[in-house]
Amino acid sequence: MYNILTCDDEQIVIDSLQFIIKKNFEGQINLFSALSGSDALAIASREKIDIIFMDINMPGMSGLETINCIMNLKPDTVIIVLSAFDKFQYAQEAMNLGAYKYITKPVNRNIVIQTVRNAMNLVDERRGKNSEGLDLQKKLDTVSPMVESDFIYSCMFSNDKNEDLSSYLEYFNLDVANYFFTCIEVPHSDSKNQFEFYSGIRKMVAEKYKCLMGSFMANRLVMFFCLDKSFEAEDLFESFHQMAKNIYAMLSLNISQKVRMGVSRISSELSNVTVACKEALNALNGTSPNGELLFAEDMTKKTSAPEKINEIRERIYNRLRIGDSAGVKFLAGLFCSEQVSAETDIDRTKSAVFELLVNVRNITKELNPVYENTSFDSAFAVLAGTQEISVIQDFLTNVLVECASAIASVKEKRENPLVKKTIEYIEKNMSQNFSLEDVAASVGVSPFYMSKLFKEEMGETFINYVTDKRLDKTKKLLAETDLSIKEIAGQTGYSDQNYFSRQFKNKFGISPTDFRNTNNQ
Repeated sequence: MYNILTCDDEQIVIDSLQFIIKKNFEGQINLFSALSGSDALAIASREKIDIIFMDINMPGMSGLETINCIMNLKPDTVIIVLSAFDKFQYAQEAMNLGAYKYITKPVNRNIVIQTVRNAMNLVDERRGKNSEGLDLQKKLDTVSPMVESDFIYSCMFSNDKNEDLSSYLEYFNLDVANYFFTCIEVPHSDSKNQFEFYSGIRKMVAEKYKCLMGSFMANRLVMFFCLDKSFEAEDLFESFHQMAKNIYAMLSLNISQKVRMGVSRISSELSNVTVACKEALNALNGTSPNGELLFAEDMTKKTSAPEKINEIRERIYNRLRIGDSAGVKFLAGLFCSEQVSAETDIDRTKSAVFELLVNVRNITKELNPVYENTSFDSAFAVLAGTQEISVIQDFLTNVLVECASAIASVKEKRENPLVKKTIEYIEKNMSQNFSLEDVAASVGVSPFYMSKLFKEEMGETFINYVTDKRLDKTKKLLAETDLSIKEIAGQTGYSDQNYFSRQFKNKFGISPTDFRNTNNQ
């Protein structure tokens, strides 16, 4: 099917052209018409027009001006120029602008038919080339992430310092003078949404920086950032830090303020990639669970082994309570490796693991009273019967993952009707200045009970939940509408614009005005 636009300031010319085209190409065409250049430009902007018959002399925006605009906007459009003047300068200028053919009025029926047929052939040819280009791009979009992931995997796990990684960089045409790695943890990512997160992050970051990104490992992504020779040596350290901060700000604003990100030291030797990867991972492990950016060189605070093990233990309990299987799996390995580093006696490591398992069982029974895990009964026998840390770690990992899954299944099924009504009230009255008392009254309970129930079910206070929902909505309105900041504040329950701006900056680290300007760039 071909979309054909006829543009002339005389309706009789349009009618004549469309009569000839419709009669000879019935079922192959969709016809559009315009009486001025501005109308033609508007239609071409809105519709996928393949062929245009354009009059040269029209009041207002001339045909040549219109052709110039359309060719800049839609360069694949086939334009046939109509004119009552058989002047070489008109024809030459039209052809210079990209017109396909120049026809003088009055138009001959046979010439119109043949011209349309030839124009359709040209459209087919261009569509074929575009299709080939799209097919190639699809292949690149499929293959490139695979090559990127292979590169990241090689960087992380290669034991061969002499492994040649330059071929990867040549494939992506990267001139690497210096580089660094980041390791990020994406909250709320799982098998259902990881492809969406991966695609969004890859597109967002790659549009601004030269980088390669691996696939998800649990809920984490590793990225390699290239600093070419354009970065001046004296400004290199500052540029590197600013780039990392910009990346973190971008992820926090567009993904979640709870994104965690570790950054390696800057390096120039490709033989150092495995060390750099580990630096980024260790920096990530040192960040706050509530979201933080941490540079490897800033990890100067030495934590004692017992303190570090206690911290990991508490993180396991926290991840377990929210049913995070991927999180406890990762932390199980970290707990065992820290135990081995701190203790030379395997029996003391066994005791620490057994104590951890007892607490895990108690937490699981508290959150899922009907759950039974027979592995707990055999824990002592398994630990007593081995001297291999790998066996101990596998056993601990399996128990933790199974318990986290059991807790997650309960949380998915649990949906307190009072909390559900509360959330519905919040969504419906977002623009109103309501209080906990107002919501409690709407569902028929006391404010104290509502506050306690909401915190137990949702894992955060009523006030924090409402504030986060309002600010998330303001961010969406800032990005997707032209409403003023005052109007957006009013629509989300903030009567004081200054207070709203302070709240927004506290959460996202940027003012509403700066966020809108950054988002519109």
